[in-house]
Amino acid sequence: MKGTASLRRRILSRAASVTVVGQGYVGLSLACAAAEEGFQVTGVDVDAERIARLSAGLTVPGVAEDVLRSAAQTGRIAFTTEADMAPCELVFICVPTPVRDGTPDLSFIEGATKSVATRLAPGSLVVLESTTYPGTTEQLVRPLLETSGLVAGRDFLLAYSPERIDPGNGEFAFREVPRIVGGINAEATGMATLFYEQLVDKVVPVSSSRAAELAKLLENTFRHVNIALVNEMAMVCNEVGIDVWEVVDAAASKPFGFMRFHPGPGVGGHCIPVDPTYLTWQVRRDAERRFRIVEQAQEINGEMPAWVASRIGDALNDRGLAVRGANVFVLGVAYKPDVGDVRESPAVKIAGHLHRRGARVRFHDPFVGEISVNGGRLYRSDLTTVAIEGTDCVALLTPHRAYDLDWVAEHAPLVFDARNAYGPNRYRNVVRL
Repeated sequence: MKGTASLRRRILSRAASVTVVGQGYVGLSLACAAAEEGFQVTGVDVDAERIARLSAGLTVPGVAEDVLRSAAQTGRIAFTTEADMAPCELVFICVPTPVRDGTPDLSFIEGATKSVATRLAPGSLVVLESTTYPGTTEQLVRPLLETSGLVAGRDFLLAYSPERIDPGNGEFAFREVPRIVGGINAEATGMATLFYEQLVDKVVPVSSSRAAELAKLLENTFRHVNIALVNEMAMVCNEVGIDVWEVVDAAASKPFGFMRFHPGPGVGGHCIPVDPTYLTWQVRRDAERRFRIVEQAQEINGEMPAWVASRIGDALNDRGLAVRGANVFVLGVAYKPDVGDVRESPAVKIAGHLHRRGARVRFHDPFVGEISVNGGRLYRSDLTTVAIEGTDCVALLTPHRAYDLDWVAEHAPLVFDARNAYGPNRYRNVVRL
């Protein structure tokens, strides 16, 4: 591509401008990291209210306040809507890719790409970060960008680099998580690699954008399948009277050939329940076959909320109580601890199952103010001694660090621990999954 040497110099000197389209936790994390490393960054989103909040210094779920504050203090990050987006030089598309009725919904990618196309400058680099099926970068994003009159590989560079953000995980900083990069040609791969090398300690180039897209799906499908394995193991252990947590601990003592996964109430969030669907959908479409192990994993993990609700019913029954009419206080409705994201949350689904069976369900979550349960709205209750003592069962579904678990167990008549937060033999009134 003409101008490659100039773009390389501009990246190394931090003179190249960065535009990040999509300001959820993926896009905002990237924008903040680039600003911290000396780039002038514009965060773009279609949601004017979100842009106003970000401009006022209010972050989004999944991004720590100190991350945004630190980036803002550099003076190198600004936020705007797509309507006011300036011409693009280094462009990163970080928009949602949900599933609708079992089919990938790429409408957000399409909309963002069309906006970028109207502002694409010769000599630019465009990188898609949204999780998607192999071929999206070349078969969807490339033609849309080329409506600008510019040709990929000749007038601009195009690559794919999957996001690898884990909201709420403070163990690995942005810089410490390696990035996978695959371009539509070697030049695009090299330029995208050069940029990410400014932000992270390690970049892993692959041969194509399709390989990079599939690598992301493999990462999350691996987790999905192994979670399904231990979830089904939990069901089996319950039937035969063996402690699944003891079994997992014992197996994990092997120093090789085993990776610990934990059973739980199901899978949630934007990745694990969604990404395998992209893979099974494409395999059915392009290879005309089923990806059977993934489909079985989806079935098992999908059963978990109902099974956990049934286990809570069993725990109540063992104490002479029926689910119908029981007061159940759910602790934690986010899909994982220490985040406020309820997308595909198994805890919300469990609350729905209990509600349909006639339980009086309340919830508390320090990050979530309201949830939708069976078509109605359920608002957060206060977490008080009176509230805990007045329940028939506290269902600990998402153990946020803010919870004083000892205090809960001391005041609740019964606790159902879906995540092994208490460990073994601590309280006689705690029943583990």
